Amino acid sequence: MNDTTKRLSRLTTILTQLQTKRLLTASELANKFSVSNRTIYRDIKALEEAGVPILTEDGKGYCLMEGYRIPPIMFTESEANALITAEQLILKNKDASFVKEYREAINKIKSVLRYNTKEKANLLSNRVVFRYNTDNNSTSSFLSTLQLALTNFNCIEINYSNNKSEITKRIIEPFALYNTQENWVLVAFCQLRNDFRAFRLDRIQHLKVLNKQFEPHKMKLQEYFEMCKS
Repeated sequence: MNDTTKRLSRLTTILTQLQTKRLLTASELANKFSVSNRTIYRDIKALEEAGVPILTEDGKGYCLMEGYRIPPIMFTESEANALITAEQLILKNKDASFVKEYREAINKIKSVLRYNTKEKANLLSNRVVFRYNTDNNSTSSFLSTLQLALTNFNCIEINYSNNKSEITKRIIEPFALYNTQENWVLVAFCQLRNDFRAFRLDRIQHLKVLNKQFEPHKMKLQEYFEMCKS
């Protein structure tokens, strides 16, 4: 690979990285490509001169102007295969909203595949099977809503049924989500109990996103699991 080809490849990757991460530093990019910071400065300048709206935050790094999008990325056959395999796994998921959102996302991804790759991807889609949840039973439909509430720090009001079928109304602060293959579980700070609790999504009878926001919790997810062990 000659120097010109290397640079074009590096510029394309920098663009992709800028679109997928909010902030990138020159040092991060220099380490990734094994080049000097000065080379990265020249690359950023070249992208700016080509019309890419890159913003510089002093002392923090580079980011793309809000709303700017680069043209669709071309996936390799192996990358497409990985996405198709993940699709078959997710279609067996027990949360209906998650399946719907992923199906719509994967359809957009398939639309940018080259014709030959798309044909192979469709073939693979019919030849990969995950056998658990063979009846495609859905036990919840709140996952997509909870993901948005979690990342936007919105309080949630729920009616929750415990293992004795007793229903309580709670206001909770979503913290994390994990999957047991059978069910999705939400870890949240419960204002009723004034502590963190785990809520199975299939036991949530009613869910409402509130306009009220909460302060992000500083605890790490691993710390929560360690706390559960003690």
